[in-house]
Amino acid sequence: METTESEPAPELPAEEEMTLIRDITAASEAHAKEGDIFFLITNRWWQSWIDYVIQDLAGVPSNGSHHHEFGSNTPRRPGAIDNTNLLDDMASEVSDMQIELHDTLVEGRDYILLPQQVWEKLHGWYGGGPTLPRKAINTGLSQTDLAIEVYPLRLQLLLMPKGEQAVVRISKKVTVDELRKKACEVFDLVPDEVCIWDYYGRTKHALMDNLEKTLDDANIQMDQDILVEVATDANGSLDGACMSSIQEDYFGSASTYLMTDASKSGFSNENLASLCYGSRSYSSSLMQSQYLRSSSGDLDNVPGTVGVTTRGSPSGLTGLLNLGNTCFMNSAVQCLVHTPEFARYFREDYHCEINWHNPLGMVGELALAFGELLRKLWAPSRTPVSPRPFKTKLSRFAPQFSGYNQHDSQELLAFLLDGLHEDLNRVKHRPYLKSKDAEGRSDEEVADEYWANHIARNDSIIVDVCQGQYKSTLVCPVCGKVSVTFDPFMYLSLPLQFASTRSMTVVVFTCDGSAPPIPYTVSVPKQGRCRDLIQALSNACSLRNEERLLIAEIRNHRIHLILEDPVLQLSTIKDDDHLAVYRLPRLEKRASYVQFVHRREDLDLGNNSSSTSWKPYGVPLLAQISRNETVTGSDIHEMARKMLVPMFRNHVAQHSAVQSSLSTRTQSYHTDSSKFQLQLIDDSNTVIEQTDYVIRVPQSSVATVIFVNWSKLDLKKLNTNHHLPEVFKYAPPAKRTRGEPLSLYACLDAFLREEPLVPEEMWYCPRCKEQRQASKKLDLWRLPEVLVIHLKRFSFSRSTKHKLETFVNFPIHDLDLTNYIANKIPQRQTYELYAVSNHYGSMASGHYTAYIKLLDENRWYNFDDSHVSAINEEEVKSGAAYVLFYRRVREADGAASNGTQSCVKRSRRSSQR
Repeated sequence: METTESEPAPELPAEEEMTLIRDITAASEAHAKEGDIFFLITNRWWQSWIDYVIQDLAGVPSNGSHHHEFGSNTPRRPGAIDNTNLLDDMASEVSDMQIELHDTLVEGRDYILLPQQVWEKLHGWYGGGPTLPRKAINTGLSQTDLAIEVYPLRLQLLLMPKGEQAVVRISKKVTVDELRKKACEVFDLVPDEVCIWDYYGRTKHALMDNLEKTLDDANIQMDQDILVEVATDANGSLDGACMSSIQEDYFGSASTYLMTDASKSGFSNENLASLCYGSRSYSSSLMQSQYLRSSSGDLDNVPGTVGVTTRGSPSGLTGLLNLGNTCFMNSAVQCLVHTPEFARYFREDYHCEINWHNPLGMVGELALAFGELLRKLWAPSRTPVSPRPFKTKLSRFAPQFSGYNQHDSQELLAFLLDGLHEDLNRVKHRPYLKSKDAEGRSDEEVADEYWANHIARNDSIIVDVCQGQYKSTLVCPVCGKVSVTFDPFMYLSLPLQFASTRSMTVVVFTCDGSAPPIPYTVSVPKQGRCRDLIQALSNACSLRNEERLLIAEIRNHRIHLILEDPVLQLSTIKDDDHLAVYRLPRLEKRASYVQFVHRREDLDLGNNSSSTSWKPYGVPLLAQISRNETVTGSDIHEMARKMLVPMFRNHVAQHSAVQSSLSTRTQSYHTDSSKFQLQLIDDSNTVIEQTDYVIRVPQSSVATVIFVNWSKLDLKKLNTNHHLPEVFKYAPPAKRTRGEPLSLYACLDAFLREEPLVPEEMWYCPRCKEQRQASKKLDLWRLPEVLVIHLKRFSFSRSTKHKLETFVNFPIHDLDLTNYIANKIPQRQTYELYAVSNHYGSMASGHYTAYIKLLDENRWYNFDDSHVSAINEEEVKSGAAYVLFYRRVREADGAASNGTQSCVKRSRRSSQR
């Protein structure tokens, strides 16, 4: 990899740099493909360059051809590119890479990825380094599902029988054969005499004999061991068994014995392996093996394992070490392990319920890893526990959580609940069942049938405790067909009001005089892009195929910024901004723009004397021309005339005849009954006459400014002072006054409100035989013992995640859902809060904690990674609350778990079906 810094090339004007980079970026994104090279550049330097090229345009231009009203503090041109803050100087060098990145870099916060052509331009202009190339890899079935592999796999190669080790970096998209060749290159071996093993957990997980398979398909994970075995027979050919005895000879027979004994004890192989392989001493392994086989036979006495909690000892107050941005995992795990039903279940013998052959599960490994971690956290000791074995297992089955980047605790919870269910599903052979149409039957009968069919295929402790049932009603807007289904749910994801969409108001101007300016209010994704706004406006104004829309921000009656980038985030547009949208014809070539700024006479009474000056007002008009096109004074006059025609207060005809006055400096026009004078002035205060004289228009996207001076008489004839509304005018939501906390019940109301399906989720009406935008209504039908409520604080786009800091007022006691149940039952449906997963700060630099109530002590605690401290109940409610855990309150016996416990025991008796 290149590490040297290069000398910069001669400087270019900032505007030219920006235009080149923008054009190259657009072309690169349009033709991106697998194998393309992208380069990391530190976000610190990138932002300084962005500030330089944007702010430089704000200054007064040297040629006086155009002017933008930006600030005057123009940043200096940045120096050489310096990527050293991305490097991990402490990391040891590996065989095929000279540079190691920090493990915890986040795109957008620490670095930006640039296409190769963009990097080469910037590197040529500014020099510096080091150069950090990375490849684009395919992450899905489509050729467009691309991702940049910033962190290639880091694998430790273990050579047998010599015992040598080496660390390599290699793409997860290379084949097993390429990995084998890399190993041979590192250890100077002959490929035909080598076989490699997936050595996950320091055990021979699988022989990697399919040489065409990619490492990704082989499920090889970051920081995993790969066993390289060399074995030949008398003829020099590879032994088919790959000399499995080598492992015993190298690590010791006691190690093999430990692994065999592990399956009987119910312990995971990985952790027993760590007891053995943690030391290279044979005698140490032997001592551990003998200890495991002590006469008591009680595995709970083994150091590093846990048993049933001792009476009176502090239990359940053990923290989890942060392994590097793993607070999201620690918060979710603590909430689950402190769910009483789960704590009881996993501290008993649950191994008989593991479904070892479920193709949708993790062969029981996730359940074993979670159960072992839970037992450690409920041990009498208060020493923080390292969740590394659990995270390793998690990363193996959920690669999205591998590495050390920050993730979403709710996404992890969803995966854990689903994964544990599949590992512990008591149904060994799932029958195929199809629910019948209602055919006039009652909702109660149909709902019970749906639930029975669900339980016949899904029966686990997770279903017993966490799953409820929706009633989903779809109504066809054309024929009135009603479809009712009853579907299971694991948790409720409640929207915060105005969390997902945003209302934006803009005024659309035509450049051909076909219509007066018209305001439109459209709904767009809150974290959408400019292309989303353009699409919504195109639909609203019935844009034709030969037309396009151009968005501009208006400040001080002039175009402040043209928003041409379709991927620009809408979050950069503030609610109090003013936007004008210009309806323009599509051009084959790139366009240049002419901006017409209205001005009116203003009497200046300063300095004890009166004089007339011209003051801008109203909203500017915009016309476009093809670049390199010759424009005359007559062309400029005609552009203005067309756009002004529909603005007459008593306008009748859209396209009227034009008659010229004798004056060449002030052009007069009239429609059917109105006459006006049009005086056009350029930015050098020269009157533009209606002649064939060529008008200079810059070959860039910056608009040339032409001033339109209006007399007081003409101002009365034309309506050019159009009011440009704010993008969004704040109004408090219904049922909530400004400053009032958002109620959890209001979030639930919004979630259950009837609304039309989005166009992407059209419903196929069986009666119409067509896709329809049906209305959908959700109702709660069956509630679980433990109700998990996710507050949707995050909204997503391609590269960002935006967070709502809204404070939600949620009940700690007596969450009453009785009136929300469509299935009217006599018992009150009330819940008590016992755990909260909190998120503080932004996604990139946020932090997760957990507030948990220990039911035995009836006291709240803050679990902040390894630190656990008592808190007061009034501290539980905060704007950081993200996932809420509620437990059903049973009035009959006062014990919320008795009904569930009996249900679990009942289900276990039928576990053999």
